[in-house]
Amino acid sequence: MSLSPDQMPPAKPKISPEEHRHRAADRLRTIRLRMAIGRELDERGISTPAEIGVALGMPPAEATGLLNRKQWREGDVARLEAAAAHLGVRAPEPANSDWPS
Repeated sequence: MSLSPDQMPPAKPKISPEEHRHRAADRLRTIRLRMAIGRELDERGISTPAEIGVALGMPPAEATGLLNRKQWREGDVARLEAAAAHLGVRAPEPANSDWPS
């Protein structure tokens, strides 16, 4: 059974090349931040969800979800930057100065 054109779900809007580059830069930034935060937590011996939540200043489930999430979400960069600042760490900047940060 096929759907008529008026029954078809709306097409997913395409993002602009500029938005695509922005999202790619955000994804890389989240990876760097997660690695820096994870390294700092390891160095401090912090490993349980409760300890991670306290160290990052957020509920344990939210903190571990933020650090373990594989899918990029809008707002992750800001939340990870806040968590990193709470720990007093900074993510390393990209080596390639041409890459957007």
